[in-house]
Amino acid sequence: MPGRILIVEDEREMRAMVEKGLQRRGFQPVAVAAADEALQKLAAEDFDTVLTDLRMPGMDGLALCERIVLNRPDIPVVVVTAFGSLETAVAAIRAGAYDFITKPIDLDALVLVLERAVQHRALRAEVRRLRQALDQRQDDGALVGESPALKQAYALIDRVADVDATVLITGESGTGKEVAARALHARGRRKEGPFVAINCAAMPEQLLESELFGHAKGAFTDAKASRTGLFVKANGGTLFLDEVGELPMTLQPKLLRALQERVVRPVGGDTETPFDARIVAATNRDLELAVEENRFREDLYYRLNVIGLELPPLRARGNDVLLLSQRFVEQFATRTGKKVVGLSPSAAQRLLAYGWPGNVRELQNCIERAVALTSFEQLTVDDLPERIRNYSTPRVVPENTDPSELVTLEELERRYILRVLEAVGGSRTLAARILGVDRKTLYRKLERGDTEPREGKEAREPREAKKP
Repeated sequence: MPGRILIVEDEREMRAMVEKGLQRRGFQPVAVAAADEALQKLAAEDFDTVLTDLRMPGMDGLALCERIVLNRPDIPVVVVTAFGSLETAVAAIRAGAYDFITKPIDLDALVLVLERAVQHRALRAEVRRLRQALDQRQDDGALVGESPALKQAYALIDRVADVDATVLITGESGTGKEVAARALHARGRRKEGPFVAINCAAMPEQLLESELFGHAKGAFTDAKASRTGLFVKANGGTLFLDEVGELPMTLQPKLLRALQERVVRPVGGDTETPFDARIVAATNRDLELAVEENRFREDLYYRLNVIGLELPPLRARGNDVLLLSQRFVEQFATRTGKKVVGLSPSAAQRLLAYGWPGNVRELQNCIERAVALTSFEQLTVDDLPERIRNYSTPRVVPENTDPSELVTLEELERRYILRVLEAVGGSRTLAARILGVDRKTLYRKLERGDTEPREGKEAREPREAKKP
């Protein structure tokens, strides 16, 4: 990551050598002979990193480093010294240096240090910008993010918030489908009414039917009084049917009739009760595939999917990871009473590199854990879970020809499917088209977990037992 480098070196030959070497590597170096000149340059221009010699006439490198840290703490300083003792290194770090390098200078090693320093500054600036953006955003229950993929979802929510058409929200587990449903409710004309939510996969069939439609007195054992169902309780507001893809086949016709006729009949009842609620449903399943396999009614699918809203996975949302992280840091710091203000650049870098198979939910759990464990005002790499600290994106085809490093065809396929999914922003339909397979084949691989990154498997919530 090339950038503008201010070189402070009193020896002319060394100064010229480093300047030319960095120019060849794509950097934009500016060289001066003394600390006073460096301070004047810093007051007039912007630099990504300062590279300074330690021993110089007048103000030495450590004193210069202290001045820069005091006046321009956003600019990392790399100290060069011919005295590579432990005491010298400790003194440089105590003065606020980002890193140090010893003479004679190895240009390759210097380039690596400067690239890290430039990236360190860029990450700090991005974290600061996202923190300011979060402070300026009013928390109205909307999804947090600035990525194009999420902005597209925002735009659709705004367009359909005031209409009563049924919305089907799709996306991977943990992408924030209930948050999107609440945003639809909060921005619409029904916002003064109730928001009623139910997880269709969380209860047995008989209990789910009673919850949704209500029951009459004596309809079944222990039904000692009649009960109003959630359809009627949501009158004037929104009914959110989460995990609607798990709805038993025997209940699907009754749900279809309720949506079509806008009336419900309680279990064991003789009369129908009208309701006036907007229906929003959500699923992480491919309902079109479920229709093809006769696990979901086609007419119910089209009745639910009047307006489709697909939420992107976190890995397709770029710097939204940092924006969400900052929000979670502030939430959990307030809750725990700890003075934690944000992320260190190195921690931010690890969060950006990770694949987030558990999406926003996994990130939230990660930040909650980090805030609980940290001893500093900023979260560090050591505060993050091991799977995130040690995460690296595997190459599709290993470059090493060592037989012990080669992988099976199954692993090669797994890596390539993951790479394609990442490239298309998590769209499984588009990924299947690119891979040249039908959706059913791709979904079966995904359902088996063959394509889930090994580093993220432990982050997922326990899978529910599949129905026969």
